Amino acid sequence: MNKKRALLLDRDGVINADHGYVGTVEKFDFMPGLFPFLRAARDLGFRLAILTNQSGVARGHYTEADYTRVTAHMLAALKREGVEIDLVLACFAHPEGKMAPYVRESFWRKPNPGMVLEAVRKLGLDADRSVFLGDALRDMGAARAGGIGTCLWLTQEKVEAPESIVIVRSFDEVLIRLSA
Repeated sequence: MNKKRALLLDRDGVINADHGYVGTVEKFDFMPGLFPFLRAARDLGFRLAILTNQSGVARGHYTEADYTRVTAHMLAALKREGVEIDLVLACFAHPEGKMAPYVRESFWRKPNPGMVLEAVRKLGLDADRSVFLGDALRDMGAARAGGIGTCLWLTQEKVEAPESIVIVRSFDEVLIRLSA
């Protein structure tokens, strides 16, 4: 079987501006330049998947139904812009939450690799040829633990990246890496 490569994306801070617990359509603002970036990644042969921690559910900031509405809005807008997303996975659990049954640790919660491993399995991916783009070290931890070959940390802050993690400042920089 010829396994495909994918661009695995965090949601808040990569797909949309991270306003803190984005649980309504009104708070969901796409990142500037996202649509042409994702179309270009697709043109380069990458499947697209979004893997997101959504502890706002466990913390009681919004419900699973609210998350579903936001996700439907996001996917519809992406589709209108010519971007097809192959898979969306979310983890609602958090050990410091207050809403049962989400008050727990989860193998899916980044930096644990559960969502990454599930995306690799469901999409039949070649993990080593795949790329994870996230805006936090927990994203990088999940990607590394899940065997993803390239980890790109999207940040504007002055940080030092651990070995095997590449800091990128823009979607244009990501495309250069994807094209290499």
